[in-house]
Amino acid sequence: MKLTLLILIGYLPFLAEGQSTIVGKWKSVDDSAGDVRSIVEVYETAGVYYGKITKIFPRPTELPDPVCDKCDPKDPRFNAKVIGMVIIRGLRKSGDEYTGGDILDPEVGKVYRAKLWLEGKELKVRGYWGPFYRTQTWLRAD
Repeated sequence: MKLTLLILIGYLPFLAEGQSTIVGKWKSVDDSAGDVRSIVEVYETAGVYYGKITKIFPRPTELPDPVCDKCDPKDPRFNAKVIGMVIIRGLRKSGDEYTGGDILDPEVGKVYRAKLWLEGKELKVRGYWGPFYRTQTWLRAD
C-alpha cells in the first residue's frame, strides 16, 4: 500500500506539468468565423518552442493541400506545403508566457512577433504587428 502511494505521489509532478505546458496538439480557431482551421503541434527543443501544422480543415472553396504562395519569397517557407510547416518559431518560456519568437499566418503570408500563454485549458496566441495585436484562443486537441 505504501509503495503504491509513493509511486502515485512520484507521478504527481508529471501530471501537473502535462496540464501546465503549451506542448501538445492544439486546434487553431478562426476568431472571426469560430471554426477550427488547423491542428498545430507545439513542441520544445532545447528550451525553445516551435509549432507546426499537422492537419488543416479547408473550406469548400480552398485547396485541400495548399502551399504558402503569399509568404515572402525570401522566407524558406515560400511555396512550401502548409501541412508540416513550422509556423511558430523561437519562443522561450518567461514566467507564465512564451515570448521572443514569431508566428506565421500562412493564409496571408505575414510573420508577426508572438506571445503565447495558457488560460485554464485554452492557449492564447497573440500576434503583434508594431503596436497592434490580435489574439486567438486555441483549444487542446490531445
